[in-house]
Amino acid sequence: MLKIFKMTRKELFSDLSAGFTTGLFSIPEGMAYAKLIGVNPVYGLYSSMVAPITASLSTGTILMVSTLTSAIAICTGSVIQQAGINVSSNPSALFTITFLVGAIMLVMGLLRLGSVVNFVSNAVMTGFVAGASFLILVGELGDLTGYAPAGANKLLKIVDWAAHVGHWDPATTAVGCGTIIAMIVLKIIPQTEKASAVITLILGTLVVNLLKLPSVELVGTVAKIPSGLPSIVLPDPAMMPKLALGSLSVALVALTQGAGIATAVPNPDGSRASQSRDFIGQGLGNLFGCFFQSLGTGGSLSRTGICVGAGAKTRWAGIFSGLWLILIVLLFGSLAESVPLSIIAGILAVVAVELIVARVPDARLVWRTSKGSAVTGLLTFVSALFIPLQYTVFLGAGLSMILYIYASARHVRLIHMVRNEAGHYEEGDAPETYPSGKVTVLRFDHLQFFAEVPLLDSMLPDNRGVKNAVVILTLRYIETLPSTTLKWLARYAKELRGNGNLLLVAGVVPHVFELLERTEILNELGKENVFPAHRVVSESIEAARDRGQSWLKEQEGF
Repeated sequence: MLKIFKMTRKELFSDLSAGFTTGLFSIPEGMAYAKLIGVNPVYGLYSSMVAPITASLSTGTILMVSTLTSAIAICTGSVIQQAGINVSSNPSALFTITFLVGAIMLVMGLLRLGSVVNFVSNAVMTGFVAGASFLILVGELGDLTGYAPAGANKLLKIVDWAAHVGHWDPATTAVGCGTIIAMIVLKIIPQTEKASAVITLILGTLVVNLLKLPSVELVGTVAKIPSGLPSIVLPDPAMMPKLALGSLSVALVALTQGAGIATAVPNPDGSRASQSRDFIGQGLGNLFGCFFQSLGTGGSLSRTGICVGAGAKTRWAGIFSGLWLILIVLLFGSLAESVPLSIIAGILAVVAVELIVARVPDARLVWRTSKGSAVTGLLTFVSALFIPLQYTVFLGAGLSMILYIYASARHVRLIHMVRNEAGHYEEGDAPETYPSGKVTVLRFDHLQFFAEVPLLDSMLPDNRGVKNAVVILTLRYIETLPSTTLKWLARYAKELRGNGNLLLVAGVVPHVFELLERTEILNELGKENVFPAHRVVSESIEAARDRGQSWLKEQEGF
């Protein structure tokens, strides 16, 4: 903790500058993302105050900036919509979600479940981001042109929007299109690329207010932006059961997004980032932020990139970003009411297209790698258009797990270990049938899941009609076995015994041996038939072979 307060003067000025840039950028982005949820844009500003300050003090990734993102916003909006809650009359629902998201993140971090997000495949994440970005575009068509499309789903809304070009408000459309053009031009210029949203917001707002275009709606027409700090609110315990499942989906989206930051932005002091500690930091950010009217937050790659690009050196850059924003809102908060909604819509449109374009290389990679993964990504994308985004998250997570298990199951190999004249073991293909009166040594590679059990029977040699065969199954590189595999192991030993054969298990590591003993599978196998692993790999196999040869001699005596 003391390291946080140790910084050079050069680092102090760099972090102050980076924090100011990040805090300033949080104004248009925060307001825009709050608008995605359909709530007061001020909540977007509040989400970049306490949450990033708290998270920056505690995440394992030093330069991570934790705040509201587009995916978190659109997922939160889906949760609110599905719960049927009117946030205008009951805003505490928003902060209850934030509290639950923080609690879930914190618990997952304390349980060291940081690796969980690694199970969300690149294909699923590509489809999810593309789908969420497309939803952003469709959701902003109304504010971008002044005509709100109608339709049972997103595709029908696009059709309705395109069919009513004559109903578009000319002034609103001009401001929205002008915003998009200005953003693109400013992004092309290296000196203004990172500040394009801020510059567009300020200049566009000045122009619209000077021209006094009556048909162009301003933030002030839909929300009041106070010049002051957020008042303290409390989450509503009565609403927690209703919002718990949706909050889990928001937390998963936030954590998955934030997981890539540690790789993209290594710690400047050379220390290794911990995903579990990042979970804890993001969780604390939400838990503290919820009491100060913050929406759900998580590691933001774009905001972190802005901060790092502006010269961030230590954790203080993220802390200063929140402090600077607090000062800006205190002094100039009410000016946000004069921002045109069409400018925010234009900024969001550019952000959405950028997110989609950024995923094109990933989509191309997925397509070239595996058609199954490509179909999974496409299913995730399509589902985002027709079902609530919170359910798309769970669908994607489920598809990722299925892909992982399927890919792992395909890697399961049965290897025949043949002893040569020199006493060494060579790898070969398993025989179709066990040879009677001989010892056969087999090894499974990549055996991990209960779903692989049906494969085991299909891969093993046939034992029908075989007598006095000894099968040595080595588990040398297997660290644990699920209950289904343990049950299969006992069944297979019984099957071999019933046909007059013997199963020996070799290379059993201490944890698996203890597991066999605790589950009493060891008794079913016969303790004399199970051989612990040794430092010399072949020693356990040789011990099992000696036991097998002795057993064969006993059978010859009958």
